[in-house]
Amino acid sequence: MDKVESKFASLETDSAPGQEVRSRVAALSAFRGDLLPGPEVDFSHGDVDAFLPAPGALEAFLGGVRAGGKQAYTEYRGSAGIRTGLAARLADFTGAPVSADNGLILTPGSQGALFLAMASTVAAGDKVAVVQPDYFANRKLVRFLEGEIMPVRLAFLEAGGSAGLDLGDLEDAFRKGAKVFVFSNPNNPTGVVYSEGEIRAIADLAERYGATVIVDQLYSRLRYQGTTYTHLRAADIDPNRVLTIMGPSKTESLSGYRLGVAFGSPRIVERMERLQAIVSLRAAGYNQSVLATWLAEPNDWMAERIALHQAIRNDLLAKLKTVDGMAVRTPEAGSYLFPKLPPLSIDTADFIKALRFQASVVATPGSEFGPDSGSFVRLNFSQKHAEAIAAVDRMATLIKRYGN
Repeated sequence: MDKVESKFASLETDSAPGQEVRSRVAALSAFRGDLLPGPEVDFSHGDVDAFLPAPGALEAFLGGVRAGGKQAYTEYRGSAGIRTGLAARLADFTGAPVSADNGLILTPGSQGALFLAMASTVAAGDKVAVVQPDYFANRKLVRFLEGEIMPVRLAFLEAGGSAGLDLGDLEDAFRKGAKVFVFSNPNNPTGVVYSEGEIRAIADLAERYGATVIVDQLYSRLRYQGTTYTHLRAADIDPNRVLTIMGPSKTESLSGYRLGVAFGSPRIVERMERLQAIVSLRAAGYNQSVLATWLAEPNDWMAERIALHQAIRNDLLAKLKTVDGMAVRTPEAGSYLFPKLPPLSIDTADFIKALRFQASVVATPGSEFGPDSGSFVRLNFSQKHAEAIAAVDRMATLIKRYGN
């Protein structure tokens, strides 16, 4: 019983949306400084009211509903017709073939794809190379599956022209027996993009040590001016050793439809389908229809979305860089900033609470993304532009209030 409880505890569900209400009274009693007025800005996720879903999504969903049982009860890996159209667009986007028949699965969100992929490749006792900092679920899933984390450092603040991956750490993890490597590109939470040299080195090391690589490319469409991007699956890696995860939930503001895709190794996709058939049967049938709009938006739609996000990014960076002692790297892609806080008179966890209850600003603690990121916070800047700027102003005020 203790073992089961510890596995579930490692998922740390107490930070899920809505849970903050339970601790509001206690937090208010702990932080009684002057309140900073302003509308609440939740930097923990993107605002789908500020950035509306891609055009045609609702109409596509309704088309799925009208199709009735034919669309409600698709194959476990997703509708064959939807997969066929999507495979061609994914191949065009990533620069390598995608098999609709045996190399592609539709999942309940990209989070669902990540769970299925990890559970299909990691067993109890397996060693898994995990980048730090990186998406919080990577570490939590390894622990839940009772694997062993082999940390790989990402020196993103010190790196220039690259993400800062410690390739020595990665090779050492492979040398010590890691058979799976999981990472996000662009990196969540930092927004850095791996250089072509880093991607090719990952491919080479995976080949040399016979490892499988799971790459989360959820934000790979939201790339800013001057950023070059190399898809791992197109970098001379054995296609049977790589699985790519994507989905329309973030950049395209379709998170409410819970749609994800995973494509690559037929062996892994088959295992994922067998597991999905047990866990959830399929991605919601009607929702699958929305994927017909993905990677097929109107001309210039994505360029406009990128430009709007880049403008917010630039203005927030300008604000953050005026704060004494703050360190932050300019993200090349995605919608996250990951600033390092200056020394404070309270610890970061308490600062996060003060930020929420004194300034109406919700941020994600850096400790979610790696044990060495405790002095960082993550801000998702896919928000209303003016409100995001005002929220960071309030954050700067609190940093001064609690500064050493």
